[in-house]
Amino acid sequence: MNKKVAVQDLGLKDYKETWDYQELLFQKTIDLKIKNRREETRLETPNHFLFVEHPHVYTLGKSGDITNLLVDEKQLAARGAQFYKINRGGDITYHGPGQIVGYPILDLDNFFTDIHKYLRLLEEMVILTLAEYGLKAERSEGETGVWLDVGTPFARKICAMGVRASRWVTMHGFALNVNADLGYFDLMIPCGIKGKAVTSMNVELGQKEVSMEEVKKKLLKHFSQLFEAQIIKEKTET
Repeated sequence: MNKKVAVQDLGLKDYKETWDYQELLFQKTIDLKIKNRREETRLETPNHFLFVEHPHVYTLGKSGDITNLLVDEKQLAARGAQFYKINRGGDITYHGPGQIVGYPILDLDNFFTDIHKYLRLLEEMVILTLAEYGLKAERSEGETGVWLDVGTPFARKICAMGVRASRWVTMHGFALNVNADLGYFDLMIPCGIKGKAVTSMNVELGQKEVSMEEVKKKLLKHFSQLFEAQIIKEKTET
């Protein structure tokens, strides 16, 4: 089992370019697993964790409903936003500056073969990180992601999640609102869930801006503990 996880911070990067890069790493890992099985070898499979910020973009999961996007392409263009239908689970999601997006591309054979557990640990990573800022975050039954004030009329989502997995290799991941422009969420029904608000760390903390680098460090700390992983920092992919 290889529990080393190579971490790259891609900075601000186009969604489609990042998606293509994810697919490359994802497919390389799957191909190596197939080779190991076919040739009865035991070559270690790699694990990756990508941090990125995206320019304004809306993505719709494979089971999503396009009517949850409340504007057309012309209106999106006027707001400087793009739109993609993609191959993760979940409904519609927004990504933009001020949001930490994390894409773990893990071979779960190196950790545990349980997608439900994988999602719950990603949620726990975010919950523990927010707790360090005095924010009491939790899960909402039947709804993937991380929320505040669950079970009240003031419930609001702070972190969305959606993943894809094949042969126990994962891709896509989570999007944590840190300093996000919440106005962009008004153009959709977030994750297809009506009547629920969205929030960001800076709003909850009453700060103009929260350090993105500090939040990333805390996320990685909790990730490494929860997954019993060894973090390896890599140079940024260009």
